Amino acid sequence: MRRGRDTPAAGVDTCRMNVSGPVVLDLRQRLAAGIFRRVAGPAGPRNRDRIHNTPGPRWFGPERPVRRVHSDASMFVGGLRALLMQSLHPLAMAAVAAHSGYRGDPWGRLQRTSTFLAVTTFGTADDAQEAVDRVRAVHGRTHGTAPDGRRYHAADPHLLGWVHVAEVDSFLRAHQRFGAHPLDGAGCDAYIADMAQVAAALGVVDPPRDRRELADRLRAYRPELRGTAEARDAARFILLHPPLPLIARGPYALLAANAVAALPPWARAELGLPRLPTAAEAVVHITGHALTRAIRWALGPAGAGAAHRTPHAVGVGRECPPRGRRPAVPLRRRTSPRPRLP
Repeated sequence: MRRGRDTPAAGVDTCRMNVSGPVVLDLRQRLAAGIFRRVAGPAGPRNRDRIHNTPGPRWFGPERPVRRVHSDASMFVGGLRALLMQSLHPLAMAAVAAHSGYRGDPWGRLQRTSTFLAVTTFGTADDAQEAVDRVRAVHGRTHGTAPDGRRYHAADPHLLGWVHVAEVDSFLRAHQRFGAHPLDGAGCDAYIADMAQVAAALGVVDPPRDRRELADRLRAYRPELRGTAEARDAARFILLHPPLPLIARGPYALLAANAVAALPPWARAELGLPRLPTAAEAVVHITGHALTRAIRWALGPAGAGAAHRTPHAVGVGRECPPRGRRPAVPLRRRTSPRPRLP
């Protein structure tokens, strides 16, 4: 474990986009503040200061891939894909439908998840363990009966395992598609290993630690997965009826389209989601790049001035190096092919 304050390992290349006009700067600050409020909630500033400014050992040092992935704007796409994938396990979906309040308080659920990711990724080891203990306590008292008559318990290691692998696969795939600095093969494996540490703390038994193990575990769950009526209802709510002002629905629809495009074909079919023609899917992919770059720009140092610092867990930025100095993390574009996930 590393000691010291958080310094994101690989942030966003916002330095090349330093547009200083007052109108543009005001736009960036408004966008950054709006995103921060949605993702971090009313306790966001207090949580952010505690996460980043409390001294002490961390679970992950600044060089770890988990920090690169979780500080990138691609998490907006990865998070939506994770929700859709997780809904495909009937028992996990039954627990979410009965206990999570995703319809009545979707932003509260997002903010709790965002804060958990931020604390375990960037916070002190003590705060990370405390966050895990709180989640385990909630899981311990979350149980019931699914519509098919089977009993579920949120602390069941097998269910926790599905939620974990669906999340890791989604975050990593979104990062490899849309991240500012995609990982190489060893980095992908290291990210999966980083996330395994958090999963084990939550009660997952023998979580996967590299791409091969992750692919094997996803295949092992496949016979248990299906698009129940609850799962399809949740997908419609997530994709078509987000509780957003009208002005934000267009960008959200592009994020949602890219999350759907990143699903495996069988998952789309189970959820009743159409498969786009190849040409249309290519256009969606382009919009995904454009939108994540726009979010990254808004959450850069200039835009973050309105919120004092960029949001944790999504869009945590890297400070621009002083003039004349090279950044600690090279900003060159990747020249070798991105490693393909199984």
